[in-house]
Amino acid sequence: MALKVAIQMDPIHGINIDTDSTFRLAEEAQARGHRLFYYTPDRLAVQEGTVTARGHDLVVHRVAGDHAELGPEREVSLRDFDVIWLRQDPPFDMAYVTTTHLLDLVHPHALVVNDPFWVRNFPEKILVLRFPEITPPTTIARDLATLRAFRERHGDMILKPLYGNGGAGVFRLDPNDRNLNALHELFTSLTREPLIAQKFIPDVEAGDKRIILVDGEPVGAINRVPQAGETRSNLHIGGRAEPARLTDRDREICAVIGPTLREKGQVFVGIDVIGGWLTEINVTSPTGIQELERFDNINVAARIWEAVEARVAAR
Repeated sequence: MALKVAIQMDPIHGINIDTDSTFRLAEEAQARGHRLFYYTPDRLAVQEGTVTARGHDLVVHRVAGDHAELGPEREVSLRDFDVIWLRQDPPFDMAYVTTTHLLDLVHPHALVVNDPFWVRNFPEKILVLRFPEITPPTTIARDLATLRAFRERHGDMILKPLYGNGGAGVFRLDPNDRNLNALHELFTSLTREPLIAQKFIPDVEAGDKRIILVDGEPVGAINRVPQAGETRSNLHIGGRAEPARLTDRDREICAVIGPTLREKGQVFVGIDVIGGWLTEINVTSPTGIQELERFDNINVAARIWEAVEARVAAR
């Protein structure tokens, strides 16, 4: 089944081919005989009812610095494609939200992965609120008194922007920290959005487990260990990836959220689990499949494409 595949992503020449999940998905698609077209979100448009993109036919090579061979720029109608990958990184701002609205106009005539309607309506730090039985105590608020009350109840907490990403703006406030007022003042001067506060989980020192789900089923996990003296475990800010195994608790968490993800067209999802608690469900541009493949020889990209191909065939 040779498919026409469009990939909406950040500029491809700036990626790290050894860690980037979108590159691995493109590489696997190419190996399966699919034809690739690449464009950036700013080249997406609606012209008199037709959703178009200006971009390039793409051939990928696992050669650092020479990994993307682009054809001449051309304009296409996205309805002419079988699959469109929504893969640009957050921030989850109005520019991001707008791309999901535009892609809604072609889905499901062209299968958009992950389903843009539910990407838009499943912000990663809000989706977990649907599953309070498996998440740590969490409050979303802009009001300082509410955040203070949360801190009084739980003492040690994490405070971060509701729509942040990549560990940016994440602060741990222990019971002796006096910066809550100043951080609230800073954040509210920059944005009108609420903040999210979560009870601090000390187990983060042993790692933040990233579990990959394909069509709602867990396929494997890696552990991301923060540097000494650091709370954040994100790999791009110095966290260390280690092999990890799925525990009974991990599988319990996946069994709770999996049916919702599958029903809502969230084919490729990465969840974060700390100390047996679900902290985030990443649906926008999850990562980790290359690390998992190196550690456990699990070809996650192939499993993702099998799920995508099955959805295309079912249409």
